[in-house]
Amino acid sequence: MIDVFIGIGSNIEPEHHVAAALAALENRFGSIRTSTIYRSRAVGFDGNDFLNLVAAFGTDLDVNVLDDELHRIETDCGRDRSAPRFAPRTIDLDLLLYGDAVIDEQRLKLPRAEILKYAFVLQPLAELAGDRRHPVTGRTFAEHWRRFDSDEPPLIAVAAN
Repeated sequence: MIDVFIGIGSNIEPEHHVAAALAALENRFGSIRTSTIYRSRAVGFDGNDFLNLVAAFGTDLDVNVLDDELHRIETDCGRDRSAPRFAPRTIDLDLLLYGDAVIDEQRLKLPRAEILKYAFVLQPLAELAGDRRHPVTGRTFAEHWRRFDSDEPPLIAVAAN
């Protein structure tokens, strides 16, 4: 089994869509671990606040098959893939880590660059996998979080899991 970490975000009926996505992930992959759910401002566009968290689980699926499954769950949750990248969304399921794989393909790049760019990704990931090392930098996610410097407003914890 390979440990995977998924970034989850929503700013359209976020309580409903985050709960639906978590239920779908658990139904498909079994037991999952989740970080605290955080509220954060939209980044890159004006819009409603997002709810963000990270989920972790083990899988034996190939990375591309897993990515397809995440896209299917997004579609089932009403995700409109024709919308611009920085736009409101019902649900966003981003594969952050697939074990320690480093992948640089057109379709998929891992570890996901957003891990080190955005507090709403790094903080919940560090909460779940603080002792785990970033496959490229070699630093732990807890260390990355301690060193994180951002102009973003602080995240607001809304629900502990």
